Amino acid sequence: MKNSTKATECPKCGGTELGKGKHNGYAVMYPENKMSIGSTVEYIICTECGFIIESYVKKPEKFKGTLF
Repeated sequence: MKNSTKATECPKCGGTELGKGKHNGYAVMYPENKMSIGSTVEYIICTECGFIIESYVKKPEKFKGTLF
């Protein structure tokens, strides 16, 4: 993923004005077994109704090898 969306329309309201947002501070996603590192969670949001169309971590490589 290149941290962008191919969505052009909100599936909830049909709005076509989409925006990008992110959590900061304590709202960082952490790997289950490595609390000292993490990644910002980013969102693609409909600016008409507020529906979150897509969410992802900005640095997915920080989660490699954390499942087992």
